[in-house]
Amino acid sequence: MDLTGKFLIAMPGMGDPRFEHSVIAVCAHSDEGAMGLIINKPLPSPAFSDLLESLDIDRPGADIRLDQPILFGGPVETGRGFVLHSPDWTTGEGQMEVTDRLRMTGTRDILEDIARGRGPNQALMALGYAGWGPGQLEEEILDNGWLTADSDADLALDSDHETKWVRALEGMGIDPRTLSAAAGHA
Repeated sequence: MDLTGKFLIAMPGMGDPRFEHSVIAVCAHSDEGAMGLIINKPLPSPAFSDLLESLDIDRPGADIRLDQPILFGGPVETGRGFVLHSPDWTTGEGQMEVTDRLRMTGTRDILEDIARGRGPNQALMALGYAGWGPGQLEEEILDNGWLTADSDADLALDSDHETKWVRALEGMGIDPRTLSAAAGHA
């Protein structure tokens, strides 16, 4: 079962506060493990403009996205940045196709282009990522830690981070108030 391009939606009672009420866009999944970005947990700092300044990237354009928050992408390599974005921006390296409507780029050139107003139409920036070793994610799903759903690029890239978890569940036809933390196995 390849989960690349799917959403992972944290179940209540997950037990790890870093992932509580998380929605994760799975960017890569294989027999060797999985990697994804949490798309609904803004960090209190730095702001995107602060990140550009720390990387010594000029901001010649007045791009409205300069004030958007940077997200907590996950607990692995929290000093490393990633951009989840629409497919209208392309580069020769460092870009991964997640779905036909989502790409992930981890190179500096996308930040430079966003700062100059030449970046993708839609993008979110994250520090760190969520990672799983071989079979680990599948086990967490079986243990009722995650629901899996088809991804929705509009939901993934919008700026209403506070309601993404509820909207992702509602998109599956699930009322979040009816979810239980108890696992059930037949």
